[in-house]
Parts: sequence; C-alpha cells; structure tokens
Amino acid sequence: MTRLPGTAPTADSARAVVVGAGVAGLQTALVLRRLDPRREVVLLAKAGLAESNTRYAQGGIAAVVPPRPGERAGAPTGDAADSVAAHIADTLAAGAGLADPHAVSVLCHGAAAGIDALERAGVAFDTADPANPAAPADPGTTAALARGREAAHSAARILHIGGDATGAGLVDALTAAVRADAGIRILEHAFVTRVLLDGVPGRGRAVGVEVTMERGLEQIGADAVVLATGGAGRLFEHTTNPDISTGDGVALAWRAGAVVADLEFFQFHPTSLDVPGNPLVSEAVRGEGARLVDADGRAFMTDHHLDGDLAPRDVVARGIARHLSSHAGSNSGPDSGPAPSGPARPRPGVRLDATALGAGFLARRFPSLTALTALHGFDWASDPVPVVPAAHYWMGGVRTDTDGRTTVPGLFAVGEVACTGVHGANRLASNSLLEGVVFGARCAAAIAAGGGEAPRFDAEPLDLEAEGTPTQSFTRRDLQALMSDHAGILRTEAGLDLARKHLASYRADTDPEDANLLLCARLLVHAAAARAGSCGAHFRADQPDAPPGPPAPSRSFVHAARASRGTP
Repeated sequence: MTRLPGTAPTADSARAVVVGAGVAGLQTALVLRRLDPRREVVLLAKAGLAESNTRYAQGGIAAVVPPRPGERAGAPTGDAADSVAAHIADTLAAGAGLADPHAVSVLCHGAAAGIDALERAGVAFDTADPANPAAPADPGTTAALARGREAAHSAARILHIGGDATGAGLVDALTAAVRADAGIRILEHAFVTRVLLDGVPGRGRAVGVEVTMERGLEQIGADAVVLATGGAGRLFEHTTNPDISTGDGVALAWRAGAVVADLEFFQFHPTSLDVPGNPLVSEAVRGEGARLVDADGRAFMTDHHLDGDLAPRDVVARGIARHLSSHAGSNSGPDSGPAPSGPARPRPGVRLDATALGAGFLARRFPSLTALTALHGFDWASDPVPVVPAAHYWMGGVRTDTDGRTTVPGLFAVGEVACTGVHGANRLASNSLLEGVVFGARCAAAIAAGGGEAPRFDAEPLDLEAEGTPTQSFTRRDLQALMSDHAGILRTEAGLDLARKHLASYRADTDPEDANLLLCARLLVHAAAARAGSCGAHFRADQPDAPPGPPAPSRSFVHAARASRGTP
C-alpha cells in the first residue's frame, strides 16, 4: 500500500476529504474552502467528476425565494400565498408523521440563502415572461425566477434550469467552480474502500480514507471525512439512479461504527420511462397538467387519492404498482404472497399522457424530455408514453445532526447518504437538491469551526452475522430481483422474511460494490421487517391501513460489535 505525498496535515494546515461529487459534495467543498481558505480539500469522485445522481435530476429545487430587487414589474414571483411556513408544512405532511420538525425548519429556512450561494457560484436559474411563464425572459431585462409546481406542494416554488435539466445545470456550474479552486484536489475514478480510524470501530476517530485508484490501494489522511456518496438505487431492477449508486456511503459508515436510521423508507419515483435504463420523467410534467392513464386511456389516480396525479410520490407509485399487479394476468407479486422462484414480471399498462400540453409547450418547458422520448421512438406530444415506478431516493441513511456530524468523531455525511430526519417516511419532491445545498453548507461551517462534538443517538445493536452463514454466490441481478419482489413498493411479512433468509445466505465474493449492495439490502430488509405497519414509502400490503394515532417512532441501528458510541 502506498501513501499519497503530503497525506498527514501539518500543524498549521488541515485537510478534509469529501467522498462524492454530487451537489452535496460539491457544495461542501466550495463552502469549506470559502470559510477556511487555508484548508486543503480532497474531492473523490467514484467515476468522472460530472457523474452523480445530481446530474440526472430534472424537475428542480424547491425553495421559497422572495422577489429580488429590480425584478421587472409584473413578473411572476410564484404563488402570492407561498411562505417558508407553507414549505415546512408541506414537507412535514409528505413525511407521514416522521419528519423531524427542527431539521425541516433548518432546510426550508435555509433555502433562500442556498439559492443565493448557488447563483454566486455561477448557477443560472430559468426566468419567466409574465405573459408566457414557459418562455425565457427577454434579454437585458431583470425577470423573476420561473417557478413550477410539483406533487404535494401547496404552491409553485420549484426553480429549474434549462427547463428540465436542473441537475446537469447545477453540476456544470459547481464542477467549474471546483476545478477553478487550486485548493481543491480532485481525484476521479477513486473508490473508497474503508474509513480510516485512530482506534477500533465504534470508538475511534475518522482520520482519513483508504481508496482504490488506477495506481493501486492508497491512503489519504484527513482531520475530517465527509460522505456525500448518494443513494443505493442499484438495489432494485428499475431505478432512475446511475450505475454508481451502490450504497457505498452507508456501507462505509456502518463498518466504521456509525449509527444508521430510517432504512426501510425507499422512495420509488412514479414515472420512469419504461425503456432500458429507466430514465426519469420529471414530476414537473404532471405538475404542468399531464395525467397517468391506463391502457384504455382512463385517468385512474383519483381512485387512490383526492389529489390524483399530484398526490405524494409514495401514493402515486403504489397506485401504479397496484394497477400493474392487478393487470398482470397471473397470481403473482407481493400482494399475493412470496413465490420462491420469483413472480412473473407484468408488462406495464400505465402511460403518461402529456398530449394536452401541446408540442410547442413541451418543447419549450421540457426540451430534454422531448429529445429523450424521441430518442426512444415516442412522440409524446401525440401519444402517451409508457412509464413504470423506479427506485429513486433513500430517505434513510447515516444518522446525522443538522450539521452533518455522525456518531463517529471526524466523520460527516450530507445529502442522500445522510439521515437528518428531514424527509421522514417520504421525501417531498425537489427537496433533495435543496438538502444537499443547505446541509452541505452547514457541514462545511461545522468543519471550519473545528468539527464539534459527535452526537449520540439511541440505537439498537444489530448483529447481521448471527442471521446465518453465507454460502451462496449471487449476481447483482439475483439481488435486484429479490429486493424488487419482496422489499420494493409493496411488502409483506412473509416476503421480507424470505428476502432476509436469502440475503443471509449470499456470499460477497470479489466485487466491492456488490458487497456494499448486499450489506445495504440486509440493513433495509431488517428495518422493514421491524416496522409492522404501513407508513409513507414503507407499505405493507398485508397491513395496508396505518394504525390510528401517530406512526411508530423512527428506529436506528448500529453494528452490534461497535455499539458503544451509538447509545447514551
């Protein structure tokens, strides 16, 4: 093993390692350098710097932003009744009773400052013509930010870039800013295999990372390690996430002795295009008036919720899943109990009908999606396009406070990999990019101020090794089929028990990403089995009705052999 030159920070300098190059990692690196210019930041990207979950975000970023000085008179500024309090209320409602009110307040109150910071970093949000909100403002005028509406939001507050290319716009601007900072050292195609500790896991402090690169296995020392690795969409057959989303951050933190929480809550986006790769079709399309229809052209979502197509994501995804299951033509799927050989896959019979919006509007408002659907042979201005729910966002993750601190001193987590409690059991649409911006900046501020004391959270010791002896090799497709069948949108006690037994028998061989996915799958299934009733994105088809009263509290877990720091 080699050690990078200058790995150990000197007495008059410091280093932070940021693992992940999505909006959370980029924001953390940039703000940290601004607050602490003497600190070196090493930014590790698992693939190329521009490849992350963030790049694929379409709809936008939720934020209540007041009118700007000099905005053109009469320019639209969103719903006049909108407020930070309304954003907080919508976020809490979407969280199904489990969102942490303090974390939600921090997120929503931090939105305006976060948008300002992004604009200072070079991000250019779309502006609107008051006579035609879908069209850009005239050159040379000062126009209001364009705002869209998405499901479960009580007002139009979604800011976007390039119509439907918000993630790509954020990544392009922030990566340019990162590359321009000589104090940020960028290492691409760097896979982190271990968080280095100065003691045994559960008792030691994070002092760097072990990383595999083209030149071999290396170590990078640091006085702060930030996990910003995104989610684990590759646990499932259908996902909007890129190939790199293999749960690496949760796995790294678990092995280091950090507490994890809310792992049963995995959000499935209702509308991915039903083609190989399952590219996302933004919720903003439904926000503009598109409808979900069945094979006969009937809009069916009002059968499931009063808000129909703009119901919370978990409701819409379940409505589609149940519709597909009921039209599968076989007695299969989670509602009918587990089948050891795996249920047959129903062909999707649900389509997104945007034809009423018109070709001109679709091309202006959703240029990327217009090109995407055409690439796959669809004219979505003339015909509804086939869609299927796909794994999208993990509400659970590494338990942190609102400054990104985990229970391991020196180890921080931000963005999707973290669990502040801000999303509860179901994330409100377009709060994810905001989460990375707000909590990335707070994490950077905490590190610049010296890190602070690691929080303590009540956590149940969990010994996964006691569940069985792994003897069976598996492929990623085996794992994805098992998780999709029994731990996806619709779950049952019998299905989760079957998944738990299969996962306990799986042996992780040589692929470190598959090993991380297996660990995350076992953690998710354990957490899901521990929650008997339905709540938010965790839906028990054998117990569909939530019990009266508030939901059971969130549960946290810590590696049984490393539990000392996770509990008071």
